Amino acid sequence: MRDEETDGFRGWREATEESLYGPSGFYRRPEGPAGHFRTSVHASPLFAHAVARLLCRVDAALDRPAPLAFVDMAAGRGELVTAVLAALPAEVASRARGYAVERAARPAGLDHRIEWLAEPPKGVTGLLFANEWLDNVPLDVAEVDSAGVARVVLVRRDGTERLGEPVAGAEAEWLRKWWPLSSEGDRAEIGLPRDAAWASAVASLGRGLAVAVDYAHVAGARPPFGTLTGFREGRETVPVPDGSCDITAHVALDACALPGGRVETQRNALRALGVSGARPALTLASADPTAYVRALASAGAAAELTAPGGLGDFGWLLQPVGIPDGLAGDLLVDVPDHEEQ
Repeated sequence: MRDEETDGFRGWREATEESLYGPSGFYRRPEGPAGHFRTSVHASPLFAHAVARLLCRVDAALDRPAPLAFVDMAAGRGELVTAVLAALPAEVASRARGYAVERAARPAGLDHRIEWLAEPPKGVTGLLFANEWLDNVPLDVAEVDSAGVARVVLVRRDGTERLGEPVAGAEAEWLRKWWPLSSEGDRAEIGLPRDAAWASAVASLGRGLAVAVDYAHVAGARPPFGTLTGFREGRETVPVPDGSCDITAHVALDACALPGGRVETQRNALRALGVSGARPALTLASADPTAYVRALASAGAAAELTAPGGLGDFGWLLQPVGIPDGLAGDLLVDVPDHEEQ
């Protein structure tokens, strides 16, 4: 029943796929995602600079390959890949090649050196970075009925819901393992499609590091009623699968992780990459007022990116591919900047 439309009802995965990525879908709009919500990429250039530092550390761990790939998953209009390539030191930039992976059409004016693709390139060496991609991979939703049975939630184009057939097969097994439900009204987003999407993205890398950054939760702290929501023009709204809004749900990053992967908070990851929200010393204000104002602005932007209860609580799933464990463990060690600047 989940895959068959009945009186306009269908599963959230199918409805979201059409609403976001269909011919008239939300992500086909010319304004792009930045017209409706603000990610870390849009919050501050410090984010792209931190990702560039991470790319430099991957480059060193891989013994400086040529070419060095930076793959921007769910690239929007290419904002992150453009900024990362621009932030690289000359020696690394000379070997770097940018890839933007996005379903929408290539935007006018994008740097011709950036390759625009519908799927990640195969066998490249470098860093694959997926910022707020997995939360937009469509999935089905389950809800427990009055008899204690987890059923697939069906939805109409206007957002009206009803319960369908019991969750079965691999999806039922995923719920048992990663998000058990018990009480009437409990809901969960069934993350199996995201696990598969992430595994496929990681498999596209020949060697390097894959990173997924997203709203996240882990076992033991799953939200009891799920996280499915919508965004329109910068505001959270009821999710309605009619193409008028973004539809998103937080990611069970621990379920996505492959062997060797680990989850960090964005706060810890960015601090290890040199992004600090510490205020500059007051002595700088009298010694160099202009530098003090710049440092204060930078500290404010860094504080937003690392703030508890906000962007700082995002999860970073780091998945090394073909990097020895010792070197992979050093990629987020807080070390003084040197060649990567």
